[in-house]
Formats: sequence, C-alpha cells, structure tokens
Amino acid sequence: MDIKTVLITQARTGSSRLPGKVLKEIGGKSLLQIHLERLKKCSKVSEIIVATTSNNEDSIIYERAIAWGVSASKGSESDVLDRFYQAVKDKKADWIVRVTSDCPLIDSELVDKIIVFAQENDKDYCSNGFVEDYPDGQDVEVFKFSALELAWKNARLLSEREHVTPYIRNYSDFNGGNLFEAVNYPCHFNFSKIRMTVDESRDFELMEILINKLGTEKSWIEYTNYIIQNNLMKLNDQIVRNEGLLNSLKNDK
Repeated sequence: MDIKTVLITQARTGSSRLPGKVLKEIGGKSLLQIHLERLKKCSKVSEIIVATTSNNEDSIIYERAIAWGVSASKGSESDVLDRFYQAVKDKKADWIVRVTSDCPLIDSELVDKIIVFAQENDKDYCSNGFVEDYPDGQDVEVFKFSALELAWKNARLLSEREHVTPYIRNYSDFNGGNLFEAVNYPCHFNFSKIRMTVDESRDFELMEILINKLGTEKSWIEYTNYIIQNNLMKLNDQIVRNEGLLNSLKNDK
C-alpha cells in the first residue's frame, strides 16, 4: 500500500518584525515562490499544501500558491494547529510534514531524508530540531496524522495551538512523556549558529547575498559553508532562535 505523505507549509503576510516577508522578492521571485519551488523537488511528498489564514490580506498567498501548482487552504490565524488539521483532515494522509514559509532555502533532499528516517523507524514524530544542530531555516518535522489529530483534540495551551507541534513534543518519550514515540534526526556537526530563516530585515539581507551569489538551487550545506567562509554570521547572529515560540510560552496560562 502506498504511503501518503502530505507536506504543509504555513504562510501569512502578517509579521510583527518584517511584515509581508514571504512576498518580498529576490531576483524577481518571492521568498514563498523560492520556498515552494525547492519543496516541489521532494520525491517522498504526495502533496504540498500552503496553509494560510482567512484574513483578506492573505488571499494573495492562497491565489499565488494555486497559480504555482500547489494546493492551498485557509484557516485560523492564531490557532495554527487547527489550521493544519483542517487543511489535511480530508486528505487521508498517513504522514504530515511541517515546514514554514519563512525558510526559503529549505532543502528538499534533507526533507526527503527525514521523511524516510521517520517512516523506517515508525515513530509518531521525528524532527531535526529536538537537538538544534541544523541551521535555523532547515527545520523539518514529520509526524503521523494520528498524532496531529490527537494533538488537535487535546492541546489547550496557547503555545500548543499557535505552534502546531509542542503538544506532541511535550508528551513524547523523547521529553519523558508517554503519548508519542519520537526521534531526533541527527546532524554530523553543530550548525546552530547559522540562520537561513527570515524574521528580520537583517535576515533578508543575508538571503539576498546567498541567492544573488549562489542562486536558489544549492544544498543546505553549500549555503552553510558559504556563510561560514565569508563570515556572514555576524549579519544576524544576535537574533533569537524560535522567538515566537518563546513568547507564546510566556503567555501560557
């Protein structure tokens, strides 16, 4: 029986630090288009869905995703867990892949490797982010639809609803829980100081350099090596990783 694996990437125009960032362009293409073109090279993904919000200003994301040949759905801006679940609940998916659209240089080969690793180990949840050794911007989560559904039914905290997977991670055996079996996809070196995600204008400046110098077809390690060799980490090394999640955790009741 074929395994159905659906990749969902969340995208919206609203951003407190860099509004409209996913539609900002480099070389005539938006960050979202670059992101999707790279993801379309994944060989282990059955379908790609752009999960945006129901806000009027995000209609452009929905329309462009369709025009670029992927699926799209609309949902809650704040309850992203519900947005994900509603996007995929009727797809009869076995596995879900989660990435975010502010990571334009996400590596399709890395995504495929993590999918295979998760499925071969038959874990409920797999990520290369339990241990944050990969560059920020190469984060991939792979989990069973059954895990997503259980989280959707039971998650209550703001952080668990806004960031999709904290409920699964918090109650996984990797973190001492017993609801989900989880595994980390390892990295051969610690690249956690490298940023390839776009949260602030300094991130966008680095992205412009990478794409103008190397194009949009390189692997994550080629971009990483270029950043290291040219001492480009100093452009954005003061930005906090996962700041949005950290802020949500502060607001949990």
